[in-house]
Amino acid sequence: MSQRFAVIGNPIAHSLSPIIHQYFAKQVKVQLTYEKIKADDSTFEQQVSDFFTLDGKGLNVTLPFKQRAFAMAQQCSLRCTKAGAANTLWMEANQLHADNTDGVGFIRDLHRYIAVENKRVLILGAGGAARGIVYPILEHHPAELVIANRTLAKAEEFQRAFPQTKCLSLHEVEGPFELVINATSASLAGEFVALPAECMSAKPFCYDLSYKQNDITAFVQYARGLGCEAVDGLGMLVEQAAESFFIWHGIMPETEEVLTLLRTSM
Repeated sequence: MSQRFAVIGNPIAHSLSPIIHQYFAKQVKVQLTYEKIKADDSTFEQQVSDFFTLDGKGLNVTLPFKQRAFAMAQQCSLRCTKAGAANTLWMEANQLHADNTDGVGFIRDLHRYIAVENKRVLILGAGGAARGIVYPILEHHPAELVIANRTLAKAEEFQRAFPQTKCLSLHEVEGPFELVINATSASLAGEFVALPAECMSAKPFCYDLSYKQNDITAFVQYARGLGCEAVDGLGMLVEQAAESFFIWHGIMPETEEVLTLLRTSM
C-alpha cells in the first residue's frame, strides 16, 4: 500500500522534492506518493495537522515555515533543537516529531567542493535556512562565522540564539571571506544585494542554498560575474532529502545517481 508524503512551503511550485523522493523510492522499492502543498501564512499549523489527520506519513517543510514547524513539534531531535527550525516532520506514538536535515545535507554537498576548517565564512540571511546550517558549520571549525542580515533586529535575535557567531546588518560587513553562503530567498526572486567589494576580493567559494529549475539563481550569477566559483543548493536538496528519507523509511538511498540525473535534466 502506498504511503503519503509531501513538502509544504510558499513558494512551492519550483520544488523538486517530489521527483527526488520518487527516485529514492524506486531505488529501494518503496511505494509512496509525494506531493506539494502550498502553505498559507494564516493557516500553516492547521494545514500540517490536517495532513497527518488524513494519514500523511511524513512532511518536509521549506521556506518560510521552518521555525513555525519547530514550534509545533512535541518531540525534536538534538540538531533540530539546536537549529530552532525543522524541515522534517512525522507522527510517532500520537506525537509530532521534528528533525532538521538541512545542516547535514549542506555539509555533505559542500564537502564536494571545499572544507570549512580555518575559513572565514559569511552567511547572508538570519532565517530558518541559516539556522539549519550554523551548528554543522561550527562543528567543522571555521576561523570565523559571520551572519549578515538586512534588518539589524533579526541579526541581533540570531546573535542571542547563536552566540558563537558574529551577527551584523548587511552594510556593516567588512573584510575578505573564503566562503560566502546565501541563505536568503531573495535570489529566487531574481534579486540580490551586492556585497562590499572587499568581501569578495579573495574570490570566495560561493554557495546558494536556493536553486532554480532550468536556470541559475541571481546569487550564483552575481558570484560568477565576479570570477568566483559558485554553485546552487541542488546538491544540498538531494542530500537533505536522503536524510529525511532515511528517517522515514530506515534506508539510506544513493544520492550521486539522483543528483546526476537532476543536473542533466536541468
